[in-house]
Amino acid sequence: MSEHDQTPPAGGAVRTEHPQEETPAPQGPSALEAEELEDRWRRALADLDNLRKRYARDRPRELEAERARATAAWLPVVDNLELALAHADADPETIVRGVQAVRDQALDVLRGLGYPRHDETGVPFDPVLHEVVTVVEDPDTAPGTVVQVLRPGYGDPDRQLRPAAVAVSRKQE
Repeated sequence: MSEHDQTPPAGGAVRTEHPQEETPAPQGPSALEAEELEDRWRRALADLDNLRKRYARDRPRELEAERARATAAWLPVVDNLELALAHADADPETIVRGVQAVRDQALDVLRGLGYPRHDETGVPFDPVLHEVVTVVEDPDTAPGTVVQVLRPGYGDPDRQLRPAAVAVSRKQE
């Protein structure tokens, strides 16, 4: 049978030149499927609500635990300062060495908490790590070089307590 033949086939239906394919109409989920989806949605909402409540309940406890951990890291520093004060009438040179040791211990605590000290000179000025306090003429250094640290900085660029206060060299005129 050719494409142009209009003779009805055995079933009585007439073939046309361009048979149209019937596409089924889109059907939504069945009532049972919709009920199941709604149940899953409600459970997800309940889980989210429970998670929010748990977070609100646990957060203060976690903050307090972190605060206690950081404070405990400082206790040996305080102990050593008290020990130094107890020996205040000792040899001044010994006191100075003791205070330097306590300072080093404090710097180790800061580094351990994720805030290393930055007090380098001779490095290029970095606005993330440095705060310019003064600009000086220094013929021995390139312009924009840190020539003096007036107050050290603590932390890294992404986690900083404070930038270093520095003196920077300027271009010679």
